[in-house]
Amino acid sequence: MFRKIKAFFKLSGSMRRLVWEAYVLLAWARIQKAKPFAKMAQGLGAPMFETPMTGLNRDQIAMIKNISKAVIIAAKYTLWESRCLVMAVAAMKMLERRHIESTLYMGTARNEQGQLKAHAWLRSGKLIVTGADTMDQYTVVGVFGKRCPEKGAGEIVYDT
Repeated sequence: MFRKIKAFFKLSGSMRRLVWEAYVLLAWARIQKAKPFAKMAQGLGAPMFETPMTGLNRDQIAMIKNISKAVIIAAKYTLWESRCLVMAVAAMKMLERRHIESTLYMGTARNEQGQLKAHAWLRSGKLIVTGADTMDQYTVVGVFGKRCPEKGAGEIVYDT
């Protein structure tokens, strides 16, 4: 226990803040997952829309990688189940707060006994944010793209 606390405090201040944000958003995402999927899907972005694979700058790439690490770290310590879909939704929300677009993928496959299994993963640009470990084993059955307008987009600009 003390080892884990000590490891947490060895993280940089910005990473500790990201881990706390991830922890809170994992709780929020878990609550969202408890809702009927049609209700939850409304907040996931545009159905059957994929965001571009290009267009990220260095700062955005660094932030995406840090968010990925923070979500993975926080998910290990939640008191509730924080698996693929919960992690993907939490990371999507963290990216959205920073105006970074992402695409959530849902896939299905069959295990050795022929039972259906599901997986979710999140991509931003060319980077897989969550769920990369087994995503290649699944056939994509659903896609949700989260568009994020730039700060100030949609404001009315008047000529003077």
